[in-house]
Amino acid sequence: MTRLSRSLIPTLKNPPADAEATSHKLLVRAGMVRQMGAGLWTWLPAGLRSHRRVEAIIREEMDRIGGQELSMPIMQPAEPWEKTGRYGIDELFKLEDRKGSPLVLAMTHEECITGHMAHEVRSYRDLPQLVYQIQTKERDEPRPRAGVLRTREFMMKDAYSFDRDAESAKASYHVMAQAYRRAFDRFGLRYRAVAADSGAIGGDLSEEFQVIAATGEDAIVYCPDSDYAANMEKAEALAPAGPRPAASKPLTKTPTPGKATCADVAELLGVPLSTTVKSLVLATDEVDEAGRPKGAQVWLLLLRGDHDMNEVKVGKLPGFEGGWRFATLAEIEEHFGCKPGYLGPLNLRKPVKLVADREVAVMADWICGANEPDFHITGVNWGRDLPEPALVADLRNVVAGDPSPDGKGVLAIERGIEVGHVFYLGTKYSKAMNATFLEEDGKPRFMEMGCYGIGITRLPAAAIEQNHDERGIIWPDAIAPFTVVVCPIGMDRSEAVKQEAERIYAELLAAGVDVILDDRNERPGAMFADWELIGVPHRITIGDKGLKDGVVEYQHRRDASATKVPAAEAVAFVKDRLAV
Repeated sequence: MTRLSRSLIPTLKNPPADAEATSHKLLVRAGMVRQMGAGLWTWLPAGLRSHRRVEAIIREEMDRIGGQELSMPIMQPAEPWEKTGRYGIDELFKLEDRKGSPLVLAMTHEECITGHMAHEVRSYRDLPQLVYQIQTKERDEPRPRAGVLRTREFMMKDAYSFDRDAESAKASYHVMAQAYRRAFDRFGLRYRAVAADSGAIGGDLSEEFQVIAATGEDAIVYCPDSDYAANMEKAEALAPAGPRPAASKPLTKTPTPGKATCADVAELLGVPLSTTVKSLVLATDEVDEAGRPKGAQVWLLLLRGDHDMNEVKVGKLPGFEGGWRFATLAEIEEHFGCKPGYLGPLNLRKPVKLVADREVAVMADWICGANEPDFHITGVNWGRDLPEPALVADLRNVVAGDPSPDGKGVLAIERGIEVGHVFYLGTKYSKAMNATFLEEDGKPRFMEMGCYGIGITRLPAAAIEQNHDERGIIWPDAIAPFTVVVCPIGMDRSEAVKQEAERIYAELLAAGVDVILDDRNERPGAMFADWELIGVPHRITIGDKGLKDGVVEYQHRRDASATKVPAAEAVAFVKDRLAV
């Protein structure tokens, strides 16, 4: 039984002074969370109720596909992380026990579960296995922000699949991806499942689940006319259709005093920004067979002036496998004889490896830096003024209006908040942890793995970023801390109001509805303001005047006004709205 007079829901009129994200402001004001330190949050009872409802939906969907719940330790020995090469991750909390043994606070559990499977799975008969947990994670986040959206301690559901071959592993991946779709449908949120880069986790098949929100931190690329969707790192910019135009302008060294950016040069010369080319100078550090440094290779990447470099795509270029960095000022001056701002591929002091973006490779009469302060070169053409590029690649972020990679329209971009991710890992971790099993032929093989996460702490915050107005939160029914609030007006002065409130409250409880009774004897305006702030989806208001006419008032949090309902039918009316 939940009565507000016995509940800890400390609402506030004003948000924290440092709060920028809407969810940060509203979770604090609605009495759902309180901060203990940077990136460290306490979930108060109402907030935890929402948290638990998210967990319940996830458990049901994991159990439906045969998931087995377990619980793994947060504190772990460092050794497995050293085996997988992840001990050096900056965001990994590292510590020692009193004996000096190195330990970590886990930010994810691939090492732990793979180690267990290496010991417990012996034969192909023991596979497949699908396990999951709902567990606290720790991350040494350098800049905690946005309330509970980016923290140092958070709750996640992580699941791991183990199969005997790649085909079975990919089948497990697709079963999990469908389970995620069912869960997100049940959360009642607008979301997109988008193709994604696997990042530090690894693997070659990956999808993010993004809750759509104008305040989202991620750019989601999609085609309104098809099912294509990807995050910005993964979205492909297709090569332009048609041949390169013929050269029509002479190569000319043009004064551009004080104009060090493509935008400034385009404005000075009165030309579209798309006719300029920006020069990005990167370096890869090379080592000999013994692992000793043997110098750096300098690279020149050319992108159209109105496009932005995609660092994930660049990291996958041939020669960039060991990592890359932006070149130092000394390296730039050594190769170009000029400081940044006027760089280009002509008249180099020392050779560099050149990579042209697909768009740049088909441009004619373009403009670039002259490798001399206050000068650019106009009328640059491939073949005539410099050799055809040895390497052409997709280097840029897509922009709205680009053709969709599936050929079914053009791309659009919206913002989202990542709350889930599914990966097919292959044998990345099983090889590192020597997790093998004996196949039917008696030979050992490495297990094929997948891993699957949902950010439980982030999900309520993402729901708020998507569902709020000037008065407060608007929870979807499925994850609201309370589904219905009963608001009696003047129950301390009216026995009829009190009895009717208690009756409706008790009947909703008996029907399994998650209901709270506001029994504070508060003024109507203050009472309604609190519940609009907290965001409970359904409200029943009971007053003396209405009861004299045999009615109570029902209002959904999104409704502009209340609906009069016969008091005797109030519970049935709400149950019908809830489909209970």
